[in-house]
Amino acid sequence: MMYLLFIVGLVLLIYGGDWFVDGATGIARRFHLPELLIGATVVSIGTTLPEVMVSTTSAIQGHSQIAYGNAIGSIICNTALIAAISAAVRPSAVNKKTLRTPVAFFFIAAAFYVAVAYTSGYFSRPIGVILLIIFVLYMIANVMGMKNEPGGSVAASTTNNGNPDQLHDAKSDDPENGKAAAAESEDGPVWKMILLLVVGAALIAIGADLLVDNGTLIAQALGVPESVIALTFVALGTSLPELVTAITSLIKGHSSLSLGNVIGANVFNLVLVCGLSITVSPFSIPENSTLFGINASLVVDLPVMLLVMILLTVIPLVKGKTSRAQGISLLAIYAAFCAYQFVLG
Repeated sequence: MMYLLFIVGLVLLIYGGDWFVDGATGIARRFHLPELLIGATVVSIGTTLPEVMVSTTSAIQGHSQIAYGNAIGSIICNTALIAAISAAVRPSAVNKKTLRTPVAFFFIAAAFYVAVAYTSGYFSRPIGVILLIIFVLYMIANVMGMKNEPGGSVAASTTNNGNPDQLHDAKSDDPENGKAAAAESEDGPVWKMILLLVVGAALIAIGADLLVDNGTLIAQALGVPESVIALTFVALGTSLPELVTAITSLIKGHSSLSLGNVIGANVFNLVLVCGLSITVSPFSIPENSTLFGINASLVVDLPVMLLVMILLTVIPLVKGKTSRAQGISLLAIYAAFCAYQFVLG
């Protein structure tokens, strides 16, 4: 029965991801917004739902190892596996201006989170509230960014950055090409795109839940520790929506949507997932193993989280594009991280 439910979850993820991407890109076209911006907000909220559910439920039930490990592990998985696959398979140009806000908020939240981890190691309810406030500020910043990005300026900025994955083209200024672009952006009424987005998100959440529940049972039966399950298997399971979205976006030629989704999801994992689970049930950093006499999470997990995000974001911010070498390097780091967790964790 576990295997059947696992397959059902996979099917739901595939269909949900397809509908979710269609709805998100349709909304982006309709309102003349950059794909990266939509990916960092609307799409990220939907694909982060599994992490929210798993971490909050785990915190309430007293499983702080899963609540903590799932969020950190998901950030590492999103960055060093999912974004890495996108970069390795199809490197793409990036709108640097649109990328700055989610990257800035991630590192601000990460600096605060890491400072608490290294100074006290205890995440109290006020810490959770502060993280949730950062989440609200992040959403406000993105909404303000959307208001300041009218169709014309988005088209211009996209064209100037030479991003083939963005939604607008300077050719749309031409009357004939404008008609073609208008016809191309006719994805149906707005309610239909929102419906695709909502139904797709629901299928993704249900599918991920089935995969995580049944996959975790299999892992436990094999005697894998809870902390390792959280940092690897549960993290991978709850990151499957991002993976499905990334693969679907690559197939449909929307690489920027995938990158924006990953970075936005990482912000949400730190400020929404961690903030909510900490506020509901404060906890200390789990200490299941040590390295050099120090909690292994402080030596490995948090440094790896920061390292992979730096590797993912610095090159696009400087050069305005991702690279294949960047993707391969991140994949190598993820393989080493997983090997460490199962061998020494």
